[in-house]
Amino acid sequence: MADKKKKPNIFGRIAQKYKDVRAELKRVVWPSKEKLKNTSAVVLVVIVFFAIFLSIINNGGHWVLEKIGFYDNVTTTTTMTSAPVTEAPVAVEETEAAADESEATSETTTEATTEESEEADETDESVDESETEETEESEEEV
Repeated sequence: MADKKKKPNIFGRIAQKYKDVRAELKRVVWPSKEKLKNTSAVVLVVIVFFAIFLSIINNGGHWVLEKIGFYDNVTTTTTMTSAPVTEAPVAVEETEAAADESEATSETTTEATTEESEEADETDESVDESETEETEESEEEV
């Protein structure tokens, strides 16, 4: 084991790497100033060309999609209706009338202001009173 090469410590290895890099950089053939200017100009021209080309593609694609209506907003509205609640059993004729009323109210959709909602509350109270009177009469008949 004594004849085995011993590794240098970490600092020795780092120093050797820097020496190798310096030796390699001395062997590099650097371009002249004229060649450096020419290649830099070519790179800049290519960058400007592709920037203009890609912006034309982007704006053209946007224009085409706008013309075919891709960006048009489609708004959908949904309305919810509720069926009237009956508490007591009613005759068949009364349920058919209530179903007709619920169909008629589901077809008309309007936004109610505070005044309209107060009027609606008053009408609901009168309908509830007439329904309770009719159910009391039907119970007396049975």
